[in-house]
Amino acid sequence: MKAVSTWSSAPYRPPFVCCGDIYICRIVPFETSIHFEWLETEGAEGYQIFCRKRGQDVFILTGQTDKNSFEITGLEAETDYEFYVTSGLLKSRVRLARTGICFFGSVVNYLHPDDEAYSFSGKYLCSPSFVRLPDGVIVASMDVFSGGYPQNLSLIFRSEDNGKSWHYACELFPCFWGKLFLYRDELYMLACSTEYGDLLIGKSVDGGKSFCEPTVLLRGGNGKNGEAGVHKNPQPVVEYNGRIWNTLEWGSWGRGYHAPMVASAEIGSDIMKKESWLFSEPVMYDHAWEGAPKGKTAGPLEGCLVAAPEGKLYNIMRYQMQNMTPNYGLALIYEVDAENPEAPLKFSRAMEFPANHSKFEIKYDEKSKRYYTLASRILDKEKVGSRNLLSLMSSKDLCKWEVELDVIDRRDRDPMQEGFQYVDFEFEGDDIVFLCRTAINGAHNYHDANYSVFDRIENFREL
Repeated sequence: MKAVSTWSSAPYRPPFVCCGDIYICRIVPFETSIHFEWLETEGAEGYQIFCRKRGQDVFILTGQTDKNSFEITGLEAETDYEFYVTSGLLKSRVRLARTGICFFGSVVNYLHPDDEAYSFSGKYLCSPSFVRLPDGVIVASMDVFSGGYPQNLSLIFRSEDNGKSWHYACELFPCFWGKLFLYRDELYMLACSTEYGDLLIGKSVDGGKSFCEPTVLLRGGNGKNGEAGVHKNPQPVVEYNGRIWNTLEWGSWGRGYHAPMVASAEIGSDIMKKESWLFSEPVMYDHAWEGAPKGKTAGPLEGCLVAAPEGKLYNIMRYQMQNMTPNYGLALIYEVDAENPEAPLKFSRAMEFPANHSKFEIKYDEKSKRYYTLASRILDKEKVGSRNLLSLMSSKDLCKWEVELDVIDRRDRDPMQEGFQYVDFEFEGDDIVFLCRTAINGAHNYHDANYSVFDRIENFREL
């Protein structure tokens, strides 16, 4: 066994974990069919596909192909199936999928909640992140998570046709809560090693097909015993006052707090060198702050950096209010000291925001002179955890928000089983493109997503 020299694998194969001789790397269910792809396999000459309805005794030979993909057709709708691929003595592990319609966008990847293919990391898809490269290719990432699991694997996919179709590129281990971004037109990933683990940065020079060995920027913990460490989410890396900036927190759910902070590096520096980075001191939440509602809270987390109209850099944060009065509707705004990157953030104010119980991004549109967000909107104080209403909202002043469009409205469905959340989005001409962590069609629950879906909102300024 050789020493590790890269961050990426295709695939990552932990010892004693069966990944199969043939590696199925992407699955997309449809209403009555299942499409899946696998990596080119040394020694394989033609492939045979076997399938059965879940629970039946015998796998049936379903088809043969010389390609590295296949679609099993003629299946029953809303039904679980098991399938695998062989070539001679070579065999993939058995994979699972449930047929069903994804009613929006194009599916980047799917993972059945009972599929154990990534059980060394988790069972559900999270942390959607994407970036468009200078050559037009879109690179997307997602991690594989589950409560009580290690949570340390991220999957990378590429699209060369503007998001219409996707193909596996590689996977990163350890990598969790990652954000893909461009710096000097080169591709980077900023992530944690695991939940509350080390803060890492790595670089790809081939468009996301592989990544170099990462640099540790900040040491964390592991969070599994309740101790504090690095917490972050896939927020945009922004440029401001001659530096690039990103958000993170120090804390853990076990400790009952997440203290916001920012990381930054001077533009022009080598951001793969840890010496290029500075961190602000983390700030604890104070119940006495003006505008804070009364009651118990774990405080803020998953901040988003925004350059404000008055020329300040703000960190706008999701605010846990479920056990407070009122129990939703506010985000917390902190001011970043852009002249002193190591200075602690300063609480500024609470902002009315009807989507504060899950991760959101806020971005400024130069053409309309408005701020936009695409977030899981809350309307009912009895259902503040629901994530089945995804809304495009805008603001001219980061004070009041207006609903432009309910992009996905599934309030007629069980709010505990469907969720559209943690959206990463970008402006592209007259459109907004986005990647959504999606729970539908038999997901474990609304939070534990089984799809990662890419979509487009056309002519968003005319809405």
